[in-house]
Amino acid sequence: MNFLAHALLAGDEPALIVGGVVGDWIKGTLPGVLPADLARGVALHRAIDNFAESHPAFQRSRSRVSLERRRYAGVLVDMFYDHVLASNWSSIQLRPLDEYCKHVYRLINDRLNDLPVSSHLALNMMTKEDWLNSYALVEGISDVLARMSRRARQPNPLANGEQEFLVNVEGFTEDFYEWVDDAKVFCRQWVQVTNK
Repeated sequence: MNFLAHALLAGDEPALIVGGVVGDWIKGTLPGVLPADLARGVALHRAIDNFAESHPAFQRSRSRVSLERRRYAGVLVDMFYDHVLASNWSSIQLRPLDEYCKHVYRLINDRLNDLPVSSHLALNMMTKEDWLNSYALVEGISDVLARMSRRARQPNPLANGEQEFLVNVEGFTEDFYEWVDDAKVFCRQWVQVTNK
């Protein structure tokens, strides 16, 4: 769910950025229905997810989530990390957040016809409602979690999940910076290896 982090970690290659953002909507073996360049972006998305799950800082963040919501800790931490990234954007990226988000939306729109139709509604909503930029505010994260909670088939405690973050802003923020530094190195290496 951390679309902003996936976009940033994908670097400058448009197909990696698009594949990184849409990765959660693409299921099954790659390339599947995707062009090879977008499939590579989805592969990077999956590699980042696997890297995160085993990273000590990400695991520490998961353990900060209360037992009541622990089953959903991965989803919550993804959202918290995108919030920390967006709200501290200028410490990580020179390009202004608003400008960067518009760039990502343009890239997605340029490749929309190459993506499964089942992803189009969500991707169009992402652009229209400016999801990436909204992550800079806790209210933006709150809104996303409330929508996710309503869409889920099972009753769940995702709504108001931002409270978990507010209880330990400093801890989640420290974890994020440790994780993102290592994730940047991981992604650079992944891109180099897969370019061969």
